[in-house]
Formats: sequence, C-alpha cells, structure tokens
Amino acid sequence: MSALLLPAADTIAVGNPTLNIGIFLGFVVFTLGIVIKVAGGKKTAEQYYTSAGAFSGRQNGIAIAGDYLSAASFLGIAGAIALSGLDGFLYSIGFLVAWLVALLLVAELMRNIGRFTMADVLSYRLKQRPVRIATSVSVMCVSLFYLLAQMAGAGGLVSLLLGVTGEAAQNIVIAIVGVVMLAYVLIGGMKGTTWVQIIKAVLLIAGAAVITVWTLAKFGFSITALFQGAIDTTATSAVEKTASNADKLTTYGLKYGKDTVTKIDFISLSMALVLGTAGLPHVLQRFYTVPTAKEARRSVEWAIWLIGGFYLLTLVIGFGAAALVGPDTINAAPGKANAAAPLLAYELGGSWLLGIISGIAFATILAVVAGLTIAASASFAHDLYKEGFKKGQTSGDTEFKVARIAAVVIGLVAIGGGMLAKSQNIAFLVALAFAVAASANLPTILYSLFWKGFTTKGALWSIYGGLIASIGLIIFSPVVSGKPADPKTGLSPSMITNPAIDFHWFPLDNPGLVSIPLAFFLGWLGSVLSKEHDAQKYAEMEVRSLTGHGVAEAVNH
Repeated sequence: MSALLLPAADTIAVGNPTLNIGIFLGFVVFTLGIVIKVAGGKKTAEQYYTSAGAFSGRQNGIAIAGDYLSAASFLGIAGAIALSGLDGFLYSIGFLVAWLVALLLVAELMRNIGRFTMADVLSYRLKQRPVRIATSVSVMCVSLFYLLAQMAGAGGLVSLLLGVTGEAAQNIVIAIVGVVMLAYVLIGGMKGTTWVQIIKAVLLIAGAAVITVWTLAKFGFSITALFQGAIDTTATSAVEKTASNADKLTTYGLKYGKDTVTKIDFISLSMALVLGTAGLPHVLQRFYTVPTAKEARRSVEWAIWLIGGFYLLTLVIGFGAAALVGPDTINAAPGKANAAAPLLAYELGGSWLLGIISGIAFATILAVVAGLTIAASASFAHDLYKEGFKKGQTSGDTEFKVARIAAVVIGLVAIGGGMLAKSQNIAFLVALAFAVAASANLPTILYSLFWKGFTTKGALWSIYGGLIASIGLIIFSPVVSGKPADPKTGLSPSMITNPAIDFHWFPLDNPGLVSIPLAFFLGWLGSVLSKEHDAQKYAEMEVRSLTGHGVAEAVNH
C-alpha cells in the first residue's frame, strides 16, 4: 500500500502523471475524431436534437446505457459502497429498478406522441405556451443538477490522474473538461454524442468487468472472502466512525439505519431514485432517436440488461476498493469517495490500468455531460425560444443557432457549479437531480398520459410546485448547511463548510418524500379547480400514444 500513495501538501498523486495524461488525451482525441467523422454535412435542428431518428433499437439501447451509466454509476456508487457497504449498493438497486417505470409506463407512449422534447408530450392537449415554458424551466434545472455531479466527478478524477493540488488547479481542470464537452456538442450534435455514448458504454462495461474479475481473483473468487477483506481493512482504518462499525459493511443500516431521520431519509432517497429516471429529460429525449415506438421499447430492453449487469459489477468494485485500498486512502484522495474505483484500478494493475480505467471514466463524464447539454439546449431553443417567446414564428436555422448558443451558456454554468460541488459524492448529487426530476416532471408526464381530467392549471401547479418544493427543500437541508465537520479531516459534508453558517430547517438530505407527493397533489388540485377540459384532444392523444398513428407525419414535418 505504501507504494500506492505519494504524500503531498493537501492531496495525493497516483501513478505516473505523464502516462495518465497521455492515455487521457488519447481518449479525447479518439472520441473527438469519431464526433467529427459522423457529424459531416449541414445539421438541422432535428438532426441536432434527435439525429432524425437514425439509430436502431439496439444501438440506442447501448447509447442509453452509455448515457445513464454516468460518473455517479462508476465513481460515485463504487465510492459509496467502499465507505458505506451495502447501504451504498442501494443506489445501484434504485437506479436499476427505476428503468421498469420508464419501460412499462413512458418509453413507447412518449415516442408515439413527441418529436423533439419532453414538452412536446406535456403540451400536446394543453395550452402550448405556458406548459412549454414551465417544462423548459424544469428541464434546465434538472439538467444543471445532473451536470453538477458530472463536472464534480471530472474535477476529482483528472486531479487524481495528474496529482493536482489546491482549489485553483482543480477548478482549471473542471473548466478544461467543460470546454471539451462543448466541442462534442457543438460539432457532433445528437448523432456524434450518441456514437460516443455507444463506444463509451462498451468500454465502461468491459473495463468494469476486468476490474471485477481481477478483484475476485485476489480473493479466490469468493464473495465471502471479499466481504471479510473489506471488513478487516476498514476495521483498522483511522476513520473512527466507520471503523467502529466495520462489521456492518455487509448489512444494511450503516448509513441509513442509525436513527429515525436516516431511515426516513432512505425512504426519501428510494422514492427519488425509482421515480426519477422516467422524468430525466436527457433519457426521455433518447426515445426520439429511433424511427418507431417499437424500437424505443426495444432500446429500453437492451439498456436494462446492460445497466443491470453493470450494477452487479459495482458491488465487487466497491467492496474491492474497501478491502484493497481502504477508507483512509480513499478519503485522502482528490474527490474522496469518487476516487475509489481509480484507486482500486491502480492497486490491481498499476499505472496502465489506472490510466485506462480513468480514461474510460473521463469519456463517461464527457458523453453524459454532452447528452445533458443537448437536452437542455434543445428545450431552451425549441420550447422556450421558438414556442414560448416567438410563438412558433421562427425558422429552423434560427432555432438551431439559438440551441448552440444555449449549449455554450449551459456549459459555462455547469463549469461554475462543478467548481462549487467538486468535494461532494457524485452519486449523492445525482440523487438530488433525480429528486427534482421525480417532483417536477414525472407527475405531469403520468397525468398527461393517463388522466383525461388533467388540465393546463394542473400541469403548471405540478411542474412549478414540484420544482420549487424540491429545490427549496434542498437549499434548506443539511446538504447545503448544518452538517458538523469530520473530526479527522476537519471538512464538512455540507456544501457550505463554515460551521458558523447554518440555516437548514428541513432534516432530510433528499426532499423526495415530501416534494414528489406534493407535486402529484398539486397536479390533481389544479386540475379539479380548473374548468378547462378537451375530451376530443385527449382521445386523439390516447389513440396516437397507443397506436403511433401520426408519428411519421410529425417526424417528417
């Protein structure tokens, strides 16, 4: 273990920084070359948003896996399992089960009704302008929360690769990541981004499989021996809080079973994870990149198998990091928990495996961030600018230009946010994005698809109510202020690390338990208090959602 770490002033360096940056740049050049190759010709708004439905169900399913298996899946969950045991694995279970909601309730119906964005579905039988504006605001908020997690993961990962020390240096790294991501989006649009996601998914699952088999080989391919190794290493760590509960790594309750508040917080987290996926704009937009609703359902089936297999691998990777690396080393690294998987790769295969795995993880971040940016910029240009501000009176070329400008602005905001959130566990940050998506988007989607009495007022109350409630509760939760500093590191797990600043009054880390039911209630209340109702339009939407009639005309419009 002593050969693993090189102590520095306030961080550690891992492996050979020259080799690391060489592999890292190789991945960037390779993926950027693919983007340039597939992005030839003049792009329209339709090609930028959805690649004009050019992908098969299998291709899109692999791309969905690439889009969904983000830095949170690879870095954050592995770190959460390494430090919290099976409580960290609950993230994997939640993220996977969430796909059943997307598959059974929304995938095929969304593809049959919509064309470019989530707002195409939500505004189909309601008043276009107010619903599109509300949806666009929600989409951009959810996307920015998700972007924070990815950018934070990028900063910690590349800082680990290069042995970067200090706040300023890590901020520069995050800025560089943002610039490369914008190049993907502006050059390749959805088509280029999709191919990067396909390649990235294959590499990520293959890389995780290699680490898994290698780790199991260290313990005689015995899960029991692996778990015992994690317990033994953790028990000797300097992290008193974890060491005193080392035997609880293999049982639930280490993090979410300590008291009543943490148990309720677990319920809240579970609701956000399971219900959030079907409300994520960048996932929903992927359903429009296939030519038919049948292919949309097929793509989700492919995604479930790939994602499910990957999440099983995270269990071994997380416990392997706990056993072979240890919580002290993980907590000392840039990005802390987010560094568990790269550190395990270094322990197993040295600088080369570290560089390869970190390069794959970096490609993961770039692909996911690019997909998020496209979804947010498409919503801004198509829903907010074209339909909201211009009332549909604008050309496709102008809309395309606005989308590209919006992508740049969103990228800059993501860079700034990533700098502020770089010390947070990214699986946890993604859980907050899921809570906002489940609160602001999912109730409106389900009501629009399945309730004949849903109205514009109900949609607006549900979207804005869920959005304000979820973000407001996050601001006034211990996530932002109020958590005491760790006695060993002196760092607070809250975003505001000054112990004198504490304005939290909401006790839970995740707001889903309150904000999701509230959004459903507001959608119902707004609808029953409204006189508006268009039975004919609902019948038309129902026929189209179930049969796909009219999809070709919409796509070729």
